[in-house]
Amino acid sequence: MPTTSLSPTQGSGARMPTWFVPHGGGPCFFMEWNPPDAWNRMGDFLKGLASTLPQQPKAILMVSAHWLESSFDLTSGTNPELIYDYYGFPPHTYELKYPAPGEPQLATHIAALLGQANLPSRPNPSRGFDHGMFIPLMLMFPKADIPVVQLSLHNNMDPQIHLQLGQALTPLRDEGVLIVGSGMSFHNMRGYGDPRFGPISDEFDRWLTDAVQADPEQRRQALIDWAQAPSARLSHPPRAEEHLLPLMVVAGAASGDKGQRVFSDRVMETMLSAFSFG
Repeated sequence: MPTTSLSPTQGSGARMPTWFVPHGGGPCFFMEWNPPDAWNRMGDFLKGLASTLPQQPKAILMVSAHWLESSFDLTSGTNPELIYDYYGFPPHTYELKYPAPGEPQLATHIAALLGQANLPSRPNPSRGFDHGMFIPLMLMFPKADIPVVQLSLHNNMDPQIHLQLGQALTPLRDEGVLIVGSGMSFHNMRGYGDPRFGPISDEFDRWLTDAVQADPEQRRQALIDWAQAPSARLSHPPRAEEHLLPLMVVAGAASGDKGQRVFSDRVMETMLSAFSFG
């Protein structure tokens, strides 16, 4: 059975939380699946997230597992197109729309924050929004009326650098910007649908939950050393951990705030979880 533990935050003008959310399998929420209810609980969780915020975000900074570069690149166009970077799905899923505007000024501001932290970044005015961005946001903020900037991961896959990246982004939380990491807590393509990976994903999920919910300094060290965790490399194979790295970014942006697991469910024989900070 799925578990959820996120409740609305009271007050206005409060600091935004940071979120790590699962984006599912391709356009899974917008097509038939077998079994038909495989993604329903995750979809319902994503649909309910906005109601837990202290206020509507002024903008969203999305860190997707599906964009890696040799520096930290930022979408800087005013109206980014969608990138349908999934393959073999029904034709209608390549016609999905999410016309959220870009926010070039926010991209410039983020680049300045990264520069202060000595983290190289580049604006990319032609880059569109990939499905790690638009699939979950179609559920979370379906009106597409909140400006979005997407930030790439670094292709060095270094967890410490991504924690530092998140730390540099912390001031955005007090400026009404919601920082969302979009990935998967388990992402071994060979494991999905294989019952043998159920206990493997359970073991890693327990470790990951304990790490997220630890004291912030212990959390930071645990995430740096994540590859030493039980079943880590069976859950995220070597050089394929891009779906875990967005968690490092939002954990870094959490600064000293506590983290908690706010959703978990077994999908295609594996445990998948979401986490919130602040």
